[in-house]
Amino acid sequence: MSEGASVGGAVVRDETLPGLGGRVALVTGASGGIGAGVALRFAQAGAAVVVHYRRGGERADELVGRIVAAGGDAVAVSADLTREEECHRLVAEAHSWRGRLDALVNSAGIQPVRELPGMTAAEWRQLSEANVTSAFCCTQAAAEVMAGQDGGGTVTHIASIEGSSPAPGHAHYSASKAALIMFARSAALEYGPRGIRVNSVSPGLIDRPGLADDWPDGVARWGRAAPLGRLGRPEDVGSACVFLASDAASWITGTDLVVDGGVGARPTW
Repeated sequence: MSEGASVGGAVVRDETLPGLGGRVALVTGASGGIGAGVALRFAQAGAAVVVHYRRGGERADELVGRIVAAGGDAVAVSADLTREEECHRLVAEAHSWRGRLDALVNSAGIQPVRELPGMTAAEWRQLSEANVTSAFCCTQAAAEVMAGQDGGGTVTHIASIEGSSPAPGHAHYSASKAALIMFARSAALEYGPRGIRVNSVSPGLIDRPGLADDWPDGVARWGRAAPLGRLGRPEDVGSACVFLASDAASWITGTDLVVDGGVGARPTW
């Protein structure tokens, strides 16, 4: 665990977000991309943030440094979420850091491209372990500590619009995201009586450095298809997660919040 700290005891707040002051959030896969955007938005909402990483320690420490420099509170913790015991250790460390855990965002995952006819069972299992089983283990561990504290807690899975609209080369990925959406609904049903809300967020195409150069045709097609005329940003996903973790969503559980700039509203005929 890398030590985090607060600056001057005050958190620089983004007033457009619901307030999460006094709460602790664990974001898995937060060393880059969507996970980093989610962690930043939780910090801007006033939460203390546990930044999980597996290999991107330097990026995780940089993110913690940014949050702390802005007056927030954050710490980086490493864990291999393909191992059940590591998921439980991560949650235990996150809980012991500030004595509670209010929100878990399961953002860790992989997105390889592999055509279905040549896909091996080992490749299928590898993706399922990284995307679904890790979320199962972390959710189960987090629910145990959340159920025993005042206010319960929230769990949010980062799914995808591919959970309902598959793409070529992504059979295993799309299936894993569909599984996360249904897992959120199932967990909401069983954990609701224990004061825990569980939802999923399904992003559309989220921008990253170099994406337009790597996939110019796809980016251009998305821009034409999206009613809002742009790609998503990691902070768009983060804002949705903050909302679902806040009191503003206190009667929302078992739902999938689509964050796609309106692409899903585009007619397919």
